[in-house]
Amino acid sequence: MKDRICVCGAGTMGAGIALLCAKNGFDTLIYDLHPDWLEKGKVRIDKELALLLERKKINIAERAEILKRLQFSSDISECGAGVIIEAIVEEAAAKKGLFIRLAEVNTKESLFATNTSSLSVTSLSETIPHPERFMGMHFFNPATVMPLVELIRTPKTSEEVSIKFRQLALQLGKKPVLCRDLPGFIVNRVARSYYLEALRLAETGTVSFETIDQIMESAGFRLGPFRLMDLIGNDTNYAVSCSVYEAMGRPPRLEPSGLQKEMTLNNELGKKTGKGYYLYP
Repeated sequence: MKDRICVCGAGTMGAGIALLCAKNGFDTLIYDLHPDWLEKGKVRIDKELALLLERKKINIAERAEILKRLQFSSDISECGAGVIIEAIVEEAAAKKGLFIRLAEVNTKESLFATNTSSLSVTSLSETIPHPERFMGMHFFNPATVMPLVELIRTPKTSEEVSIKFRQLALQLGKKPVLCRDLPGFIVNRVARSYYLEALRLAETGTVSFETIDQIMESAGFRLGPFRLMDLIGNDTNYAVSCSVYEAMGRPPRLEPSGLQKEMTLNNELGKKTGKGYYLYP
C-alpha cells in the first residue's frame, strides 16, 4: 500500500500522524485550511525530528529523507491521494463538510479514514459516495509513539478495505485492534471513568490534581488523569466525554465535568496552550 497519504489537520494529532507516515516511507501531504496551523505543524514536526536525532533514533540523512517525503498545503484541490486520514477538530459537522469536499477531488478508489475519538464513524461515512471505502482509524497521542490503533468498521465497510487499513497500520509499526462502531469505541469508553471520577474528586476541593496524579502513578499508571488530559488537550477530552454521554443516553455516571468545560472555554487546554491543570514553559 505504498501510495501517497493525505493527512487533513495540522494540529497535534494530524502532525503526528503525518510524521509517522513519512517516517515509514510514505509520501505524505498535510492539509489544513489555516496556513498558520500548517506553520505550527511544521514546527511540531521539526521539534520531534530534532528530538529523534538527539536520541540517535534517526541520523541526519534519514531526517532529510523524511522531510523530503512531507508536503504542506492549504489548497484542498491538492488533496488527491490513495489514502486520506482526517484528523481535524472533533465536530461532526466540520468533519462531514470536509469529507464531502475531499470526495470531490479524489477517485472512487481512494480510501477514507477518520481519526475521530468517539463520533459515529457510520454517520461520517454517509457523507461520501461508496461508503464501503470508509473506516475509523483512531491513533493515540503521541501518534509516533503509542502503539495501539483502533480500526472502527461500519456496517458498510468492505472486507477488502478493512484488510487494507489493517495492513497500513502494520506498515506504520502499529498494533491494530478491530472494533465495532460503538460510542467511545474501546479505549475512550473504558477511559471515561478514569477521567470523570478524577475530575469529580478534584471538584470537591478536598484533594489536589497533583495528589490524584501521584496516587494513580504510584499505582502503576504511566500518567495520572490530569497529566494525561493536559497531554491530550482539555478541549478534545471534553468533546469526547460529551459525545459518549449523548450517544449513551445521558447516564449520570458519564455526565461531563463542569470544571473541564470551564477550562476549555478559558482556553486552558494543557500542553498545547501552556496552561491546563499544570503550567508548561
